[in-house]
Amino acid sequence: MTAKLTIGRLARATGCKIPTIRYYEEIGLLPAPERTSGNTRVYGPHHITRLNFIQHCRELGFEQSATRELIELSDHPAQSCAAVTDLATARLAEVNRRIDRLNALKTELESMIDKCAGGRVAQCRIIEALADYG
Repeated sequence: MTAKLTIGRLARATGCKIPTIRYYEEIGLLPAPERTSGNTRVYGPHHITRLNFIQHCRELGFEQSATRELIELSDHPAQSCAAVTDLATARLAEVNRRIDRLNALKTELESMIDKCAGGRVAQCRIIEALADYG
């Protein structure tokens, strides 16, 4: 795709909302586009590539600072990828911690539900367990 795109077309091509595209430009994650004589933003294929990269980073839960660092690293393809591996490893560790917390939450909820015999709220073991938080 060599055609120049308006911001609306870029948004449709990437599935990214226009305000988000403007925000990414404002904070420097997305390079500033060319402007027409009428001051309309005009994007090229490299903007699509970069925007897809940013969105994938966000979908994987990378924080903005990590996304910025990954962009910087991707702009220097001849260097070692050790820093990229470090960022991905740190993100994976964070995901695993979150999974552990969610599994503990699941176990607690299952235990509360298993102890509930039905009946009235006054005898509800779930309400009792929730009240006994400590």
